[in-house]
Amino acid sequence: MTDRLGELSAAGVAVWLDDLSRPRLESGGLDQLRREKHVVGVTTNPTIFAKALSDAASYDWQLRDLALRGVSVEEAVRLLTTYDVRWATDVMKPAYDASAGVDGRVSIEVDPRLAHETEKTIAEAKSLWWLVDRPNLFIKIPATRAGLPAITATLAQGISVNVTLIFSLERYGEVMEAFLAGLEQAKLNGHDLTKIGSVASFFVSRVDTEVDKRLDKIGSEEAKALKGKAAIANARLAYERYTKVFSSARWQALADSGAHPQRPLWASTSTKNPAFRDVIYVEEMIAPGVVNTMPEPTIHAYADHGETRGDTVTGYYDDARKVLDDLAGLGVEYDDVVETLEREGVEKFEASWVELLQTVENQLSNATNA
Repeated sequence: MTDRLGELSAAGVAVWLDDLSRPRLESGGLDQLRREKHVVGVTTNPTIFAKALSDAASYDWQLRDLALRGVSVEEAVRLLTTYDVRWATDVMKPAYDASAGVDGRVSIEVDPRLAHETEKTIAEAKSLWWLVDRPNLFIKIPATRAGLPAITATLAQGISVNVTLIFSLERYGEVMEAFLAGLEQAKLNGHDLTKIGSVASFFVSRVDTEVDKRLDKIGSEEAKALKGKAAIANARLAYERYTKVFSSARWQALADSGAHPQRPLWASTSTKNPAFRDVIYVEEMIAPGVVNTMPEPTIHAYADHGETRGDTVTGYYDDARKVLDDLAGLGVEYDDVVETLEREGVEKFEASWVELLQTVENQLSNATNA
């Protein structure tokens, strides 16, 4: 039988799971994905945790204990989520060890309501780091304007960072600058750069969802022909920027001190439009040194019928630029698209966080009254 995920990994793509729940940990499902499906990392976000805590009875014993102690709802949320993430980091530790600390990472996000508050984001990142207390943890910080200095400051303290909610090429350039500055400061602060990891989570399918909605309003044949092309073009041009930054003399000085590059991570890679191939955001974005974080159905779909055709990114930069130029020619404004997506991305995670707080508040109340 063809090991399609093995072929994908051999092509330079680290396969990560975009999901986490207590039942997945208890059942050994996460460890099975690591052993059988080449999964070498895990990402979480407020939406994932909101779903996990609303669905599972596995949290009941912990909720009863927390209710008896009278902890606040926000403290309960952090204790529940960091418990799961700590467990997941232990499950992924073999992948961490086998990759010399590059993979085997598990991400937990700062409170998304802090996305526009630099100092509070830094404080929460530090708090989550010592609360989980595992070397293969990533702290997720959104790539908002206020998030950029928080990324630098967090890395400077030797804390590994997953930069999330990146949509624009310009902002991605700023994220890489924040990463380099953070590592330079970490080095000055005496931290071992070999222990610090980072990925830059570039969101994919949401770009097509927003652009295609605008193309549908235009309705011309030219507009229809561009549907489903913006997201992949955007990601390919992001990779072009990545290769330039991480071949610079500035980066080489850090690499000489043992630093690992900040890998591009393709996020939001499930196909939202049923007219598109279900693994399009995997097959069309294969390049050395990237991460693709997928929901489990996408992992299984690729294992079943994904096609690894070698590098599908670096030879397509001119085509990608033409896609964005053609979109601009039709009046689809790139800057407005990515600004809309960043704003909505933060709002969606804030809403999920509020939903998570409400779910836990109700569960604590039920546990108290049980």
